[in-house]
Amino acid sequence: MPRVLLLLPTTTYRAHDFLEAAARLGVEAVVGSDRDQVLQDLQPARTVTLDLQHPEAAADQVAAFAAQRPLRAVIATDDDTAVVAAVAAARLGLPHNPPEAARAARRKDELRSLLSAAGVRAPRAALHPLDADPGGLALRQTYPCVLKPIFLSASRGVIRADDPESFVAAFRRLEALLHRPEVAERGGDAARLVLVEEFVPGVEVALEGLLFAGRLKLLALFDKPDPLDGPFFEETIYVTPSRLPGAVQRAIARTAAAAARAVGLREGPVHAELRVNDRGPWLIELAARSIGGLCSRALRFGTGHSLEEVVLRHALESGAGTGERSLAAVEREPRPAGVMMIPIPRRGILRKVAGLQAARAVPGIEDITISATIGRTIEPLPEGSSYLGFIFARADAPATVEAALRAAHARLSLAIDPE
Repeated sequence: MPRVLLLLPTTTYRAHDFLEAAARLGVEAVVGSDRDQVLQDLQPARTVTLDLQHPEAAADQVAAFAAQRPLRAVIATDDDTAVVAAVAAARLGLPHNPPEAARAARRKDELRSLLSAAGVRAPRAALHPLDADPGGLALRQTYPCVLKPIFLSASRGVIRADDPESFVAAFRRLEALLHRPEVAERGGDAARLVLVEEFVPGVEVALEGLLFAGRLKLLALFDKPDPLDGPFFEETIYVTPSRLPGAVQRAIARTAAAAARAVGLREGPVHAELRVNDRGPWLIELAARSIGGLCSRALRFGTGHSLEEVVLRHALESGAGTGERSLAAVEREPRPAGVMMIPIPRRGILRKVAGLQAARAVPGIEDITISATIGRTIEPLPEGSSYLGFIFARADAPATVEAALRAAHARLSLAIDPE
């Protein structure tokens, strides 16, 4: 039985889906996490505690584990673990992304520099220290512009400014977020920097793909039908297949492939966010991992395989030199599907989510998962780092999927108490 190491931080949504995929494929899954697992003393061969904040130290720990229990692959599940996976896989001689490429994909400032040097269309950007005078910076900007941290994901901390006054307000709000202890600790030096980039108008899409020795295979392209124009950029609905013209979709795929080459990514899953306007596709974000949250549950491949199964197969078969041949024919099932990341309307203590039965009864709805914990504080973007939950739908047309997601969401009601 092949053995793989799944890098699963305690904050991830994705542990269940990856472990289930491993079981379906007959793969022994070892969980590498940032905290001791409950059964670690009883099952030392199935869990390992890693210093995920420090990739070199984590790679040492992985190498020590693999010396006793050899590994066939190291699988990342988020932006931070993508760097750890690259360093550890390089140490073990497994197929991997160059560690510097994984780091560049995680750091938005480095990503912008590499894309610009390679001629890949992306927003113009400038990096500023957090202790800079925002009033002075505001007078030198072209508006509208977007302020963002260089290391956070899922639109956390991303704020649009349309004039000097809103620029200063956005800078101060981002400063407060980056000073939160857990954010500052995670970001390190990166938490003392702010990226300011031009706002790119247009429709937004999300792309899922796999890299085989630098060649990109498109797995899915999601439309985002809700406008993402700010002042915050909370994502809601994803629907696939895309309804954009075929020529535009091909241009999007070419842009994502060019971005991966510019960064130096070569193996494994990629998730990209792009905007499209009359000038063509613009690369907004590129990550060396698959789609986050529970959104992958909207995807099925072949005869019902999950995205996690595809990622695991790629990792195992690339090591054997058969990955591209084996997965070349894998395609997303043709039936349209979608997911809605349920937005959090305001900060407070979640007391109840009502209307679930009625929402699940909407034709086309497959499942609704509430991931927020009753009795805990919830917080919306730009400060928040999670969603209330996820709604999944399938139907015979993308428009029907979108309508089902909206109808189900409309039947939900939340009870949120002030803190």
